[in-house]
Amino acid sequence: MRLTGTALRLTIFISENDTWHHKPLFTEIVHRARATGLAGASVFRGVEGYGASSLIHTPRLLAVSEHLPVTVIIVDTEDVIRAFLPQLDELVSEGMILLDEVEVIRYVARDEGAP
Repeated sequence: MRLTGTALRLTIFISENDTWHHKPLFTEIVHRARATGLAGASVFRGVEGYGASSLIHTPRLLAVSEHLPVTVIIVDTEDVIRAFLPQLDELVSEGMILLDEVEVIRYVARDEGAP
C-alpha cells in the first residue's frame, strides 16, 4: 500500500487503564483499525499528563501512576478515517479525539514476503 499527499491524522487521547470488555481500550482500537483496513496505528504511552479532571498523572505519584495517558495515532485518507469514527463513538467514553489534516511525504508498506 502507498499513501502520499493529503491525509487525516486521527489522534485519540485515553488513559492506559481504560478498558473494553476487560482488554485495554487501546488494544481494541488498534485491532479494529486493522480489521477495518486502515493504513496503520501506533500507540504511545505518556510519561505525564492531565485531562478534564486537571489531576496530574505521573509515575512519580504512586496513587495515579496506573492512569498514565495513552495516545493512539492513525493516519489514512479522509474517507477511510471518517468511516472509522462511528466505531470510536462506541469505544471511547472518556478522552479526546482529534482530527487534523496532514501531508504524507512517504508511506510504503513492507512486502510481507521480503526477509
